[in-house]
Amino acid sequence: MIGYHLAMSFSRLLCVLAMTSAIACGDDTSSSGGGSAGGEAAGAGNQGAGNQGAGNQGGGDQGGASNQGGEGAGNVGGAAAITLPPANGQLDYQLGGAYTPPDGVTVLSRDRNAAPEPGLYNICYVNGYQAQEDEAAFWLDEQPDLVLRDTNGDPVIDQDWNEMLLDISTPEKREALAVIVGGWIGECGADGFDAAEIDNLDSYARSNGLLTEANAVAFMQLLSATAHENGLAIAQKNSTELVPQKAEMGTDFAVAEECNRYDECDAYTAGYGDLVFVIEYRAQDFATGCTEHADLSIILRDLDLTDPSSAEYVYDDC
Repeated sequence: MIGYHLAMSFSRLLCVLAMTSAIACGDDTSSSGGGSAGGEAAGAGNQGAGNQGAGNQGGGDQGGASNQGGEGAGNVGGAAAITLPPANGQLDYQLGGAYTPPDGVTVLSRDRNAAPEPGLYNICYVNGYQAQEDEAAFWLDEQPDLVLRDTNGDPVIDQDWNEMLLDISTPEKREALAVIVGGWIGECGADGFDAAEIDNLDSYARSNGLLTEANAVAFMQLLSATAHENGLAIAQKNSTELVPQKAEMGTDFAVAEECNRYDECDAYTAGYGDLVFVIEYRAQDFATGCTEHADLSIILRDLDLTDPSSAEYVYDDC
């Protein structure tokens, strides 16, 4: 995954721990119970070479996200009314730190530990399938049974980003993880976000055969239900091979990194129409996307998703 991680304060960790105890998530007695994790934040990668985001979850009911639609936005039924992002709305992807969005931005993705931007459609980035590097101690000390382990009992690591994979291999473990991650999602809603973006959906591809696509889809079903119950839309992040299972996952729109570079944009639009928000990291791929997919929201960002104070900062939109 690519990007920076925004550290979660100890007080926020205590808050999430308290919230998760009140979340209903199927079988409460699943192994490992439902603690909550510290913050994750940014960054991440697309399959093949992109970034992945991270996000929030929270528990409790909330339904009160101040959703902002705009042209192309629509409501989706469910336990709480949700609003979809405006199709082709100008995106900014601020996983490396929050800053005043450029003029014209209507859709904004920030880490779950950052505040939403008033007046915009705000997406909350949640790393739902892997553990942020700075959260390793929490998972190993408090939820060791929810960490995916190899035959030697060692955690399975995403070598590119030094992140432990979470164990979504059984219904019991998925339910337990959904309490934690679902708590973050609920907190996103309580903070005023409009949608959640769940990262590392494709962790099974890095699991050495210990996880399957079916595991990933089943876990996303739980997270989508929690998002909808809390009044949030939910995005599929990357993983084009799972677009045909959109209905099973319960996802509402897509966030796609480098789909022009890897010629995957058509796969996303086949499932999500014009509700595909694209981030490119190379100028040539951005230019291709602006020409070939003028109906999509496409931006160019620097690989580390820095803020404007950095010499590395890059932002452009079609």
